[in-house]
Amino acid sequence: MVDEKRLISKITWKLMPFLGILYLIAYIDRQNVSFAKLQMVDALGMSEYAYGLGASLFFIGYFLFEVPSNLFLDRLGARVWFARILVSWGIVTVALAFTQNATMFYILRFLLGVCEAGFFPGVLYLLTLWFPSVYRGRMVGLFMIFSAIANAVGAPLGGVLLDLDGLYGFAGWEWVFLATGIPAIIAGIVTFFYLPGRPENASFLTGEEKDWLERRLAAENAGMGEHAGNGFKALIDPRVLLMALCYVAFPLSAYGLSYWLPTIVKAFGVSNTVNGFLNIIPWLLVAVALYAVPAMADKAQSKTPYIVIPAFIGAACLLLSALIPNHTLQFAFLCVAAAGIFAPQPVFWSLPSRFLKGAGAAAGLAAINSVGNLGGFVAQNVVPWIKDQSGSTIAPMFFLAACLAAGALLVFFVTRQLSSREPPAAPSRV
Repeated sequence: MVDEKRLISKITWKLMPFLGILYLIAYIDRQNVSFAKLQMVDALGMSEYAYGLGASLFFIGYFLFEVPSNLFLDRLGARVWFARILVSWGIVTVALAFTQNATMFYILRFLLGVCEAGFFPGVLYLLTLWFPSVYRGRMVGLFMIFSAIANAVGAPLGGVLLDLDGLYGFAGWEWVFLATGIPAIIAGIVTFFYLPGRPENASFLTGEEKDWLERRLAAENAGMGEHAGNGFKALIDPRVLLMALCYVAFPLSAYGLSYWLPTIVKAFGVSNTVNGFLNIIPWLLVAVALYAVPAMADKAQSKTPYIVIPAFIGAACLLLSALIPNHTLQFAFLCVAAAGIFAPQPVFWSLPSRFLKGAGAAAGLAAINSVGNLGGFVAQNVVPWIKDQSGSTIAPMFFLAACLAAGALLVFFVTRQLSSREPPAAPSRV
């Protein structure tokens, strides 16, 4: 007789800390441009807007190669494909340290998106192979906690690295890329030897445990539509398209805030190192919210409030940060806003896997994530443009607040629509 809790605990300890560390490295490599910007703009003679455009090209490469990458993962397995992703994005990150001009910066940022494409939705797809649906929201929350840790670690790290300016002949912004790219290459090599692919090939599970998990997942997938396992048909599933549209607001506000927050804090008149340590605070709050909100949502029949309410709180705090001139209150509202932006996302990601399986899940999750992450492209262009036009570092928060509030409203209406289409026997509602 298989002990379900013991089995899930065993899988969790085998997979989640390792995947979380990989995501920590990924997020630091994705966000290092926000600190490098503080010196790199002047070093390359770029405007804030031109730099934002270059930084945002990451999302174009990511968008174009996200779905193909996840389909290759389904074919080749997580061990091989994740190792390739990590090594290639580490090499490109190191290359960014040797950027000579704006054109080179644009090309490398685009290539970084190409190389990293497929990692986040690849992990989401991997969770559908290892965990019954009731556990996935919590697992995505645990996984995404490492993005908060990455921001908390990356912020002081970025500040300290900038202050190494001139050490061994490298500028501070060059140290930012060197110190964050090399760990990805090392992690890619470790991934090839450590990460298990599918449960049926896992040496740490007994035969009885493998059989139980296979039966449980097969029973859950049995109620899905015929095309739910077809990668290409999943791309034109109206539910996938609606979920992608809903998701845009979250990366837009998340990247807009995380990319611009060091610039806002710098305007308070603090040093690079102090800036970095202050930026730990919002991400500690995000980590708590990423644990608490999905845990509460897992116990609730309706998931929608756990997506919509935190998002509205986040939008309200973004708005207040732009309206209240006191720096301390601005920073406090931005900390709460960060939690409101990130906490709903694990709950959101538990929804698509209820109607997608197999290659359909690989393609559908990648499509939702790739379209949604175009919000990052929008944010990293619009936010510096608003600053250039207004002359205010806090004014872009009006834009982020409006987008997040609109996204919350859209999630509310779309999840109601999806819920109305579910069969009566469905175990839970959105």
